[in-house]
Amino acid sequence: QGYEGLVEGGDNIKQANWLSVSNIIQLGGTVIGSARCKAFTTRAGRLRAARNLVEHGITNLCVIGGDGSLTGADIFRSEWGGLLEELVRDGQISEEVAQENCRLNIVGLVGSIDNDFCGTDMTIGTDSALHRIMEVIDAITTTAQSHQRTFVLEVMGRHCGYLALVSGLASGADWLFIPESPPEDGWEDLMCERLGE
Repeated sequence: QGYEGLVEGGDNIKQANWLSVSNIIQLGGTVIGSARCKAFTTRAGRLRAARNLVEHGITNLCVIGGDGSLTGADIFRSEWGGLLEELVRDGQISEEVAQENCRLNIVGLVGSIDNDFCGTDMTIGTDSALHRIMEVIDAITTTAQSHQRTFVLEVMGRHCGYLALVSGLASGADWLFIPESPPEDGWEDLMCERLGE
């Protein structure tokens, strides 16, 4: 469950083995869980996460996520030494354990279906999101044609219209709304005219 799993510990932290990962390669990355974690935005939450990592002897993290996840990773990395000192001071870990875990290595990978990160051709998750969108469009297109109806499809992307734009181009959509290019006044009439054609 992402940082939630780090903060909560317990059964959320377990070693992956062949049995636990077999038959998941075709699934989205969120098969391992994903959660927004308010606790990790606080020092107290990050202290609990550090305690759980030290308890399991984990000093390497691979963080896959967007802005929030990667910002959290950077904060966690910068505080790591201070968090260990606090755990020692509070008697939760020994000085020796702190020394053994003194370095936290983090690899950050941009995992965002929005494809809104510069320096990479396509972020992790974008391609599979586009495939799912196109599967849905293919499935409803014949229904729309046979019923002679207009279908409205909303896709994810928050403040980024990449998924909407690319899937709209790929499917030959008649009308498209994206946040980067808000519609001008009178768009309703223009859209009705276009659809009427």
